[in-house]
Amino acid sequence: MTDIDTDVTPVRGSTGATGPAPAARSVAGADAAMTRVRDRTESLDPIKSDDTTPVEREFTVATRSQGALVLRRFLQHKLAVGSAVVFLAMVIVAIVGQQTYKYKYNQDPSTANDTSVPPFTKGHLFGTDEKGIDLFAEILRGITTSVEVGLIVAVLCTGFGTVYGAVAGFFGGAVDNTLMRVVDLVLTLPALAVLLLLSVKFAGGGSAIAIALVLSALSWASISRVIRGLFLSLREKEFIEAARALGASNSRIIFRHLLPNAVGPIIVNGTIFVALAILTEAGLSFLGFGIKFPDVSLGLLISSGISAADTRPWLFYFPGVTLVIIAICINFIGDGLRDALDPQQRVRQ
Repeated sequence: MTDIDTDVTPVRGSTGATGPAPAARSVAGADAAMTRVRDRTESLDPIKSDDTTPVEREFTVATRSQGALVLRRFLQHKLAVGSAVVFLAMVIVAIVGQQTYKYKYNQDPSTANDTSVPPFTKGHLFGTDEKGIDLFAEILRGITTSVEVGLIVAVLCTGFGTVYGAVAGFFGGAVDNTLMRVVDLVLTLPALAVLLLLSVKFAGGGSAIAIALVLSALSWASISRVIRGLFLSLREKEFIEAARALGASNSRIIFRHLLPNAVGPIIVNGTIFVALAILTEAGLSFLGFGIKFPDVSLGLLISSGISAADTRPWLFYFPGVTLVIIAICINFIGDGLRDALDPQQRVRQ
């Protein structure tokens, strides 16, 4: 027992202090070395690295807003994008051309010398009419007038029809029944006869704004039915019940929760109204109940040029082709907006 006790006696160092045995020091050094290796390994591990490492940023995906997604889907619709470019180009050329083109649509016929000139002759791009008025200048004015009527009708019909249908669909019951009976009455009216009567009564002077108001008075009912049906479906959703439970008012629910979810059908119907209003105005002008001289619209130019379609065809075909191009472009734009705003629609390449 004495020998064993002597073997485990602590060893003194050079300074005389008592220290650990050599075996204990080697174990402690190995543990420290393993700890340093483990720390270096963890510092190189990409999973445990901080947010500033290149590996983490490489796999980061930027979030996209709803507007960016809608724009991306619209840009994938080639016909819609091309139609939008053509339509905007025609409107810009019409607005700028009226200020820069050397001939004017309201030129005094007594000062015009070139009567019934064919296209691309004597500096007249589309020729002249029997009064010597440049047809290209008249078409520029006709584009702006027709588009102005279409946009006014679209804004008025979409705005009023949306609010009207939203109130009917949200409240339901007696309010819905009363409001929808008015819509049914408007839809059952003979549209052409009423348009002719209202045009003579309120737009006898042929003003573009008066024509737009007349068209709006008979065109808002269709979109109100669409919005009413959409609101009847949306008001039963869980997020509307949650808004009610939180104490949201009816106006807040309608304008902050329901209308944003109905923006797709509203925009698509608005584009449809633009095309329909332009074509309807052209029909009224063709029948003599729309825009009247000295103002000019595409429908009025077609009406005045149809009698000379055989002898001077440019007076009829140039305004007619322009009107068709505008209507087709607006329809394709509406298709693109429908596909972009509805994620369930498959985008056509």
